[in-house]
Amino acid sequence: MSSKKIDFLLPAEVAAGATSGILLGDFNNWDSESGVALKPQKDGSLKASVSLQSGSYEYRYLLNDGRWVNDTQAAKYSYISQFEIENCVIEVTADIAKEAPKTTAPKAVKAKVVAETIVETPSADDLVKIEGIGKKIAELIVAEGITTFAALAKTSLKTLQAILDKAGKRFNIHNPETWPKQAKLAAAGEWEKLQKLQDQLNSGKIK
Repeated sequence: MSSKKIDFLLPAEVAAGATSGILLGDFNNWDSESGVALKPQKDGSLKASVSLQSGSYEYRYLLNDGRWVNDTQAAKYSYISQFEIENCVIEVTADIAKEAPKTTAPKAVKAKVVAETIVETPSADDLVKIEGIGKKIAELIVAEGITTFAALAKTSLKTLQAILDKAGKRFNIHNPETWPKQAKLAAAGEWEKLQKLQDQLNSGKIK
């Protein structure tokens, strides 16, 4: 079975200053010794290339600053309840090439196969629109690979609290309990319902 070269690219805003790391997943049995090295690009992003056969693979990035981060370009995510994390998922499909008639074909020049990304990079959302999230907290969340309302809605309270605790006393006093609920409404475009919820939060009716 033929394999296909896939480029994995971690944007600079997610790498957040990390200069290297490894790509781990089903394709290398999540073995750090077999991890695929991430190479820094001029724009601050990190890139790795892997030849994969057709199929479905889960993966994540482990950066040299100790962070595990997700791919914002992933086609979908798989929630692992045991560890309360989400793995990225990529679906690799086989290319079906049509062979030209040998009697009429000119001397062939083999074309290079360029790996295509499965989906376009989702645009980052303004997380400050969530009541309780200021600019600095938004930067902390984005640094962990959570860049959209949809991603925030799926993030557990334990994970959010861990992000705040890691940032120190200035941030761990904040309560992230309503952030996923607000983010779910924002992701669905339910702005009126979100405003109503935020009004209740500001009035103290919901704590």
